[in-house]
Amino acid sequence: MKTTHKILFQDARDLKEIPSESVDLVVTSPPYPMIEMWDEMFSRQNPEIQKALACGDGKQAYALMHEVLDAVWGEVFRVLKEGRFACINIGDATRKVQDDFCLYPNHARILNYLLSIGFSALPDILWRKQANTPNKFMGSGMLPAGAYVTLEHEYILIVRKGSKREFKTEDEKQNRRESALFWEERNIWYSDVWTDIKGTGQKLPKAMSRLRSAAFPFDLAYRLINMYSVKGDVILDPFLGTGTTTAAAMTSGRNSIGVEIDENFQQVICPIVHHIVDFSNDYLQDRLLRHLGFIENRIQNSKPLKYTNKHYDCPVVTSQEQFIFLNGLKEVHTPRDNIFEVVYATRPQAWNFDQFPETLAREKEKSHTKPLKVRRGKNGSRLEKRI
Repeated sequence: MKTTHKILFQDARDLKEIPSESVDLVVTSPPYPMIEMWDEMFSRQNPEIQKALACGDGKQAYALMHEVLDAVWGEVFRVLKEGRFACINIGDATRKVQDDFCLYPNHARILNYLLSIGFSALPDILWRKQANTPNKFMGSGMLPAGAYVTLEHEYILIVRKGSKREFKTEDEKQNRRESALFWEERNIWYSDVWTDIKGTGQKLPKAMSRLRSAAFPFDLAYRLINMYSVKGDVILDPFLGTGTTTAAAMTSGRNSIGVEIDENFQQVICPIVHHIVDFSNDYLQDRLLRHLGFIENRIQNSKPLKYTNKHYDCPVVTSQEQFIFLNGLKEVHTPRDNIFEVVYATRPQAWNFDQFPETLAREKEKSHTKPLKVRRGKNGSRLEKRI
């Protein structure tokens, strides 16, 4: 198994290098309109934005900033395949322009535009991104009718192009099964409020102090990729920044395309390949360890475990988890500038239940309902049933 990852240093408002309907999932975090650190970037793309800010017209500046992003969302719609998703991490902004302090609802503005160009909205996710300040309010201190709350959450907008995706061939269905989530992951990841992911600061090292990044946590990108795509899919991030989405796609066994307008980020993105193999394999190992910790707790609480994963020989809760396979990374090649190829292991990671209490290994044998029997259908296809 091999995946390819391409980095394009260009303006995401024109993605002519990416064919229409060639992308399976978009995961991104754009610059946030009306966050002061992004004023210069937006103004370079439309000088009228700086004029509006200088005149104290915050609402006009807000509208013009979103017009810059609108062109990117149009390209996102074009390159996405039918039935595929876009996941957009965005935060609202509070700002005082001259004497006018107000909230600029970025999530609502983006969602309205996405709907207007043909996307269908799905339930969004709120994730808590705690502010660095210990204060929970700002404004008039202890006095009422003058303070305002501190924003400590961001939105993940989830939209779909067209109708539901179908998996028609047996190979497609099997790949989907191998890309499945563990039962306990599903219950957390498909919640509409995430409180277990910590925010990432939007500042880079001092040596690059003039650069900024809308970096979001690796866990966030990894979850979304595994929730809304399958192995081998193509993931696009039109605002790549520090390369989080590329790293998460590599770890997930997906292909990726990252677009970044600032070529200075090349010195941040490209070194990912030097540590991604060890990082990813450790991350996948931790995912298995968390599952076994869940299994141990479930056994201790006398809850049923009816199935076994065929690759890791560990108990799972549902039949849909029997084929989960987390492909470890073997090596990364760089055939050309800004293009990376990742080669994956085709065998599961070595695993040993001895690191858990003896009861886990003993109860594992009792967790089956009935073993699987493999037989062949009339057309030679592989069929499996419990006997």
